[in-house]
This record gives sequence, C-alpha cells and structure tokens, in this order.
Amino acid sequence: MLDVKRMRVLREVVARGSFSGAADSLHLSQSAVSQQVAALEREVGMSLLERTSDGPKLTPAGERLMEHADAVISRLEEAERELTEIAGLQGGRVRLVSFPTASATLVTHAVSTFRKRFPDVELKLGEAEPNDSLGALRAGDFDIAISYDFELYPEEPGRDLQSELILEEVMEVALPKGHPLAASDRVNLKDLSGEDWLCGVSRGSCREHVIRTCQRAGFEPKIGFESDDYTILQGLVAGGLGVTLLPELAMSGKNPEIEVRRVAGKQPKRRVWAVTREGATSPATDAMVGVLGEVGKVFLADHGLRVAA
Repeated sequence: MLDVKRMRVLREVVARGSFSGAADSLHLSQSAVSQQVAALEREVGMSLLERTSDGPKLTPAGERLMEHADAVISRLEEAERELTEIAGLQGGRVRLVSFPTASATLVTHAVSTFRKRFPDVELKLGEAEPNDSLGALRAGDFDIAISYDFELYPEEPGRDLQSELILEEVMEVALPKGHPLAASDRVNLKDLSGEDWLCGVSRGSCREHVIRTCQRAGFEPKIGFESDDYTILQGLVAGGLGVTLLPELAMSGKNPEIEVRRVAGKQPKRRVWAVTREGATSPATDAMVGVLGEVGKVFLADHGLRVAA
C-alpha cells in the first residue's frame, strides 16, 4: 500500500518547483522532504523525479503516479471535509426505526425538533416492531431503533446493542363505555377476572404483559380476541368484546367509545428505549437520542407522569 503522506510530499515538491519550497510549505526540513520522496521511490521501485537545472521534474512513472495520487488525495480531502461537517452536525445522516404508537407521538415531535436544530442532517424514518427493528439495527440498516419492553416482562436488547431509557408509561385498563367498574377512578384487576381479555399476538407485544399482570393480580386471564394493533384492540373493547391494558402512547387516538382507568395498587408500566449499536454512534445519532429524551420528558409532564430516572 503506497503511503499517502509521501505522495502529498511529492506533489508539493512538483508544485513548489523545489525541495526547499516544499519544505517551507509543509513545515518540514529539506532533508525530511528528500527522505520522504526517496522512501516513496523505494516503495514503487523506480525513480519518480528527475533532478534538473530547472528543478525537480516528474518522470513518466512519476506523472502516472501523480494522476492517481491527485484523485486519491482529492477524495481524502473531501472525506475530511464531510467528517468535519458531520462532527459539527452540518451534515451526516440519522436512520431511525420505531414502533407505531411511538412513531405517531414521540418520534413525530422528536424529528420535527431535530430538523429545526440540525437542518443539514439527512433523516430517514422506518416503522417496525422491536422483534424486527432490532435485527435491522444490528444489520446496519438503521442507526437508532425505538424499542419497548415491560416492567413485568423485561427484555435485554443484546450484548452488541446499548439502550437509553426514554420514558416509562403507565398501562391503563380499557373498558367498554358504561362498564360498571368505570364508575371508579381505579380498577382492581381481580374484579375483571371473569371478563374476556384482549392482547397481542406476537412475542414481545402486550400479550405476555397482559397475562403476567393478571397473574400478579391473582387470576389467569381468559384470552378472547388478539391483535398487535392497539387501534384494533380499542375497537374490540368499544364493541364490548373484552377488556385490555393500553399504554399512554396509544391514547393519542383514543376511541371515544371506551373508558380508561388506572389500575389499583402497583401500576403496570411499559418502558420505551432508544437503542443503538455499541461503538457505531455519531454526533448526529447522539443528538437525536438526546432530543428523544427531551421529548419523552415533555410527554410525561403533559400526562402528569413521573420522569423515569
């Protein structure tokens, strides 16, 4: 592999017309410049400069090498410029993937805030549940994945990933409008042990959390209809087909035909995370994670919830 630094020195000798001129330009001694050129000639195995009375001139081999060197050095200078811009958030890219209820709330606000602060950073958004998004993150398709787990059903993202907690949101009981238990501010889940329960289908969805929350309340839930879409679950509740637990983020499109109430006793919670690959973050990625944290705190404050430590 040819030494780019030595090719820069050779180019400067030709441009300045002398070894002494190149030395002054590069802030090196003339001896050091001569040594760099001689080392480059040893690398290629042929002479690159002719020492003439009019100064050093490129040999045919030197001319061909300089053609390639100019292209290489130009690309490296462009890369240095782009990296400087990325470090100053005047360039770069953030590819973000999120699950639907966060996409419609947290991510929308975070992206808007980020775009106003850093208009030169390219943004790409995708949508997927954690089961798929974390795999896409590991594959390098995205830079940040917005994921979630449940306090009763925690999941580690993996040794190659790192997570930052954005918020903890309370899961509330969703009841059909006019349900007798909706008369109270808080509902004892055991009073719903005879109801049909609605939950998710896939692993990592609300399914396991609903089951474990009911078990903690002292009963095994009778699962009726299943869906991973909270809008569909709300419709099923509105239709009197069962009850379920809904996170705060799903309330932005709350069905008017349902009632939501807090759980009596210990509150079931869902945790929302910003997940990145270890050692693969950039200034732009770090800035987006910071904005997500800010937006998460605003969301919690607006809903009267505790900011997670």
